[in-house]
Amino acid sequence: MIDVTKYLKENKELTDYRVNEVKNESYEAFFVHRKLETVRATEYTDVSVTAYKDHDGKKGESSFSVYASTTESELREKIAAAAKRAELVFNEPYEIPEGGKAETEVSSNVKDYKPKELAAKVAEAVYAADNYEDGSINAVEIFIYKKKITVKNSRGVDKSETGYEIMIEAIPTWNEGGESVELYEAYRTSEFDFAAITAEIDGKMKEVRDRKHAVKPEKIGNANVILNAKEISELISELAADADYATAYTHSNVKNVGDGWQNNPTGDKLVVTARGAVKGSVYSATFDADGTSLKDKKIIDGGKVVGRYGSNRFAKYLGEEVTGNLRCFEVEKGTLTAEEIKKQPYIECVSLSGLQLDLYNDYIGGEIRLAYYFDGEKTVPVTGISMSGRLSNVLETLKATDKIVTERNYRGPDKIMLAGMEIL
Repeated sequence: MIDVTKYLKENKELTDYRVNEVKNESYEAFFVHRKLETVRATEYTDVSVTAYKDHDGKKGESSFSVYASTTESELREKIAAAAKRAELVFNEPYEIPEGGKAETEVSSNVKDYKPKELAAKVAEAVYAADNYEDGSINAVEIFIYKKKITVKNSRGVDKSETGYEIMIEAIPTWNEGGESVELYEAYRTSEFDFAAITAEIDGKMKEVRDRKHAVKPEKIGNANVILNAKEISELISELAADADYATAYTHSNVKNVGDGWQNNPTGDKLVVTARGAVKGSVYSATFDADGTSLKDKKIIDGGKVVGRYGSNRFAKYLGEEVTGNLRCFEVEKGTLTAEEIKKQPYIECVSLSGLQLDLYNDYIGGEIRLAYYFDGEKTVPVTGISMSGRLSNVLETLKATDKIVTERNYRGPDKIMLAGMEIL
C-alpha cells in the first residue's frame, strides 16, 4: 500500500489530515447439512483519508478512499481535490486530537486459537443444537476475523489496535406437515463460548419451530411485555444517543442533564454507563476514529440523565470533557424474578420487525412476528399482533433481571418487563 502520509505532507493547501486504516484478515468456512463445502482465507486493507482546511474563520473537511491500485499521481489528485472540497464546508473551528502513540489489543480469547481450529469448534457448537426431529440447520457460514485498526493524523496521533470477531450465519429450518419454515440467524461475538453459541442456535431452532405453530390470539388488550436482549440493546442505544454531545449541540436532544427518563419509578431504576469496551462485544475499542482515547462515562443514574459523552469535535464545541465516541453501553442488573414475571399475563417478544422508538413523541411499539403469550395458566406461541405504549409510562414500570448478557453493543440484563403496553 502506498505511503499516504508522505503525499499529504507535500500538499501545502491542507491545515491537517487524518488517515484511518483497517487491515482485515479472515478465515471462512461454509457448511451445507453439516458437510464442509468451502474454505476461504482473505486479506485486504481499507484506507480512508480526511483532509482538513481552515478558511474564512471556519474548518472545512473532505474525505476520500485510497486503494491498493491507487498510483502516486492519482493520490496527489485526490488530495488536491479534497482540499478544494474542504473550502466548501463551513464547520465551526476546533482542534483535532494531538499526540499519543499506542499499540493495543482488545481482550478476546479468539486469538488463543488457530483460525482453522476455531472454525471447527464453532461448527461443533452450532451443530450441537441441531437435534430436533423435524428441525435442521440447512446451511452454516463461519467467519473468523482479525482486524488491525490504525489512526494517524498531522498532530502526532499514531495509534493501532487489533481486535477479533466470530460471525455465524445460519439457516435454521423446520419441516412439518409438508410445510417448511426458515429463519436467518446472524450472531456476532468477540469471545468463543461453546455453550453460549449452542444456546443461541438452540433458541433459534425453537423459534423456527414455534413460528410454524404460532397463532393469532383473541383480543388481549393491555399486558406486561417482556423484551429480550436484542430489543433492550435498541432501547438503551436510543436513550444513550440522546446523551451524545452532537445531539445536544444540534438541539435535537429530548433530555438535558438532570432530567429524568424515570421520574417516579415503580420498578428498577436505570443505571447506564457508556463504555469503550464491554466483554464479548465486537464494538469494543480503546480509541475512536479520531484517535481519541476512550473514557467511560455514566450517563443515566437512578433513571436520570447525569452526564453526556461524545467525540472530540462536539466536546470542544460544548466545552465538555472529551470522552471519545463511546459505542458500548452497560446497564446494571435488576430485581425481576421468574416468579414475578408469572404473577400476571404477559407477552414475551421473541422476534419483532424492529423495535419502534420515538423519543420526541414519547412512543414505543413494534410489529410482533413471534411472541409467547402467558394468559395466567398456559403459554402459547402467537403472531400477527403489535404492541404500543407511551415510553415515559412504561419506563416508570421497567423491571430487569439479574442475568447479564452481551448483545451487539449492549451488556446488561437479558430481559426487561414493561407494564401497561397495549397489544393490538
